[in-house]
Amino acid sequence: MDRHAAQQSQVTAATAVYTSSTLMVYDAFVLGVVSPAVWRCPRKVMAAQYDRHVSARHLDIGPGTGYFLGRCRFPSPQPQLALLDLNPMVLDRARRRVERYRPTVHRHNILQPYDLGGLRFSSASLNFVLHCLPGGMSGKSAVFDHLLPHLDPGARVFGSTVLAHGVGHTPISRAHLDLLNRRQVFHNRNDSLEQLETELDRRFARHEVSVRGSVALFEATV
Repeated sequence: MDRHAAQQSQVTAATAVYTSSTLMVYDAFVLGVVSPAVWRCPRKVMAAQYDRHVSARHLDIGPGTGYFLGRCRFPSPQPQLALLDLNPMVLDRARRRVERYRPTVHRHNILQPYDLGGLRFSSASLNFVLHCLPGGMSGKSAVFDHLLPHLDPGARVFGSTVLAHGVGHTPISRAHLDLLNRRQVFHNRNDSLEQLETELDRRFARHEVSVRGSVALFEATV
């Protein structure tokens, strides 16, 4: 198996965990229990990040169930909204959640270049995405390289990721992180705060990273 095929297989496996049954309990269990109790980052922190940075032309990468998109305050009553993921069930669930905005849906592997039909955006989010991607931080940060051609100058990129190093961990969070890595749901055993800062600094004019529990929340400007 060549490198591209191996990577595609790993990404497919990582996204395959999000089945229809998983997505049914995602908001209540992952966002409502695991995030505040295990990672110690309540979903209201991520919701506030959306409200600060989402624009009237927004691309959401790895939208999950569309929980945050369904609740955030867009600066326009009818934003240009696009959803990007490899998993068709994720895209369908999120699309239905924000159907009132008539989002466009794009199914791609974000670790490879992709075509969005010429659409351009002034904000993009990757919430709880990086820790699911295979490879080290330098490799998975290719998602930013493939995103940049679709963004306007001055666009804002924001998101969050669970890290293994450089953030706070408890025995429970460390055990949970190890379990998810063994099951290949997460691929972040070596991801560190320093690496994330380095990759953002290489690509963006300005960036800021804050830590809440075991989660790094990043905000960057093109």
